Amino acid sequence: MLSCDLYLMPETLEEAFDLFEAHDGSYRIVAGATDILPWARDGRAGDVHYPVLVDISRIPDLTGFRELTGGRVRLGAATPFQRFLTEDALKRHLPVMPHVAVWFADDQIRESATLGGNIVNASPAADGTPPVIALNGTMELASREGGVRRMPITEFVTGPGRTQIAKGELLVAIECDSAAGYGAAFEKVGHRRSLVISTVCVAALVKLDAAMATVEDIRLSLAGVGPVPVRLAECEALLKGRAPDAALVEQAASLPVDRVQSRTRQAYRREVVRNFVYRGIADALADAGLAIDRDATPLKEAANG
Repeated sequence: MLSCDLYLMPETLEEAFDLFEAHDGSYRIVAGATDILPWARDGRAGDVHYPVLVDISRIPDLTGFRELTGGRVRLGAATPFQRFLTEDALKRHLPVMPHVAVWFADDQIRESATLGGNIVNASPAADGTPPVIALNGTMELASREGGVRRMPITEFVTGPGRTQIAKGELLVAIECDSAAGYGAAFEKVGHRRSLVISTVCVAALVKLDAAMATVEDIRLSLAGVGPVPVRLAECEALLKGRAPDAALVEQAASLPVDRVQSRTRQAYRREVVRNFVYRGIADALADAGLAIDRDATPLKEAANG
């Protein structure tokens, strides 16, 4: 059970920083609270009490979206996952995120759960981190003392439950590449199909050349096989500039199996990785307009069954 003495909802960043200072050492930041509530229920963390919970979900600066120069976009960290399914601009510039959101629990949880909260939670299998890695995401952090600083998401997440966020600091926005015109896919497997929590997940983005025959650009990221999600640069290098077919994609999908660092079920996880990378690439290619045989590795249904 989760309890608190005060539940505070600032409406500006300045109000939030005031509360952080006033309750120094006794507060916990929440947005959707969809991670902390399951963690605090009996049987996992037991009874958890915080003197103060600071809910940042009402701060407008944390929910906006705008296009930047240089093919980049800026997304407020408290953006709920449901918006990736309903807002045209988000679907156009971040085409992988609707695929992530579909897998992300149910409508009620998607309305509350935020992308920034999912990243800050730093689960090795967090759904939101691989697509942001594939989009070359940069974390924008703000504090009263230090102002604003930025760092790549690959540096921000340092291990299970660990990030570079400092005392009194807040993740306010995520800047990343626009992937307008890319095909996209997201593959995920967990212990159960409904409200599934990942054990392995893959984000894929593919851009084809004008002739729709070769891979002009490809972005792949994998989570759930080690302490932090990773970019699959070796797969990208093999496929970029080439005409993909099932054999080439199968070759690429076999490259990252040695990244599995789990101490349990290694053989299973390696097979899941191979199959899911294959399917992620195949589905992203199909979404971009080039179909290959996506059923050459039919593990996903069996794994989720």
